[in-house]
Amino acid sequence: MMKKVLKFGGTSVGTIERIQHVAKIIKRDYDAGNKIIVVVSAMAGQTNDLIQLSKSIANDFSKRELDVLLSTGEQITCALLAGALKKININAQSWLNWQIPILTEGDHTNSRIVNMNVSKINNFINEGVAVVPGFQGISKNGEITTIGRGGSDASAVAFAKLFNADSCEIYTDVDGVFSSDPNKIPVAKKIDRISYDEMLELSSLGAKVIQSSAVQTAMMYNIPLQVRSTFTDRKGTTIFDHENIDYSKSVTGVAYSKNDAKITLIGVEDKPGIAANIFEPLNKAQINVDMVIQNISSDQKTTDITFTIKRDDLKMTKDILNNNQKIKYKNITHNDKVAKVSIVGAGMVSTPGVTYKMFKALADDKINILAISTSEIKLSVIIDEENTLNAVKKLHTIFELD
Repeated sequence: MMKKVLKFGGTSVGTIERIQHVAKIIKRDYDAGNKIIVVVSAMAGQTNDLIQLSKSIANDFSKRELDVLLSTGEQITCALLAGALKKININAQSWLNWQIPILTEGDHTNSRIVNMNVSKINNFINEGVAVVPGFQGISKNGEITTIGRGGSDASAVAFAKLFNADSCEIYTDVDGVFSSDPNKIPVAKKIDRISYDEMLELSSLGAKVIQSSAVQTAMMYNIPLQVRSTFTDRKGTTIFDHENIDYSKSVTGVAYSKNDAKITLIGVEDKPGIAANIFEPLNKAQINVDMVIQNISSDQKTTDITFTIKRDDLKMTKDILNNNQKIKYKNITHNDKVAKVSIVGAGMVSTPGVTYKMFKALADDKINILAISTSEIKLSVIIDEENTLNAVKKLHTIFELD
């Protein structure tokens, strides 16, 4: 007998028919004698619909009320799935975030789970299936909070951690983790086994199959993860600890994202502390800065500083820079038509020539590199957005991932 957390995403529960299908998947695990906690997302498209309703009231709709509104999506799925399980003679019960409770801290729309009361659900799963909402919780002040888009993955891993589950299975609309986006790269292949480190890089760089914060938590607490399809019985992808990393292949996958923007400050005074003065107010505004490149001028008195941010933060970033009295620069430029393309692989550590091979492949296709960022198992470049698909296809082929 195992204690398992099963998480079903929005596409998996997108219709009544799909919810009934999910109920049969859960029944199969339950009949095998396992103790089951099910974490659900809102039905596909429902969160977007709720956001649009809020915008019909006001573009600056209260974040507190937005959390109250958005949390209803998962509540609906919980009730429908519990009802579907009861229909097929499974003792099931839905639980709202405050009934458990799922305790969170942080700001509205961007909180994180810190703890939960496990006693009620632990008692119940001895005799039935508990269905709980992802993406949300309740603060110490009794306020409903949400943990960001895609947060149901993080919820599932938090449940697996706090309930000491034997496994956490993420059900989605694809067969597992692929070497690239199979919708854009038809020759992409499913990865049977991947390390936490590699999966964390891929998910943070644009691979949407599982949320990066969920992978990070799983890695910290060594929680076994499996990503698999709701709609087929094919074996999924197992995500495991670093001791089992396969170093034989230099690159495991190619990821990309199109939600980045590049900013360059030209002619910045070159003196100690200037970089801190630039990025301190961005940090206070919770703007995530990714790649940073600094070029010293020939006179060594000024420098150009280029960095990337999320595209949605572009206007706020420019306003902050324009109002920053601690820095002086000649000009500021930006480009919001860029994409980030990355290769990821544990084998990059021990394989020489990976950097050259990537740059040569892009150069052969006349794709200009605008910025570069590296880590031990990742190499990312910023390129013009229009070249994204060509770059991904080229790298996928050149590193023998087709």
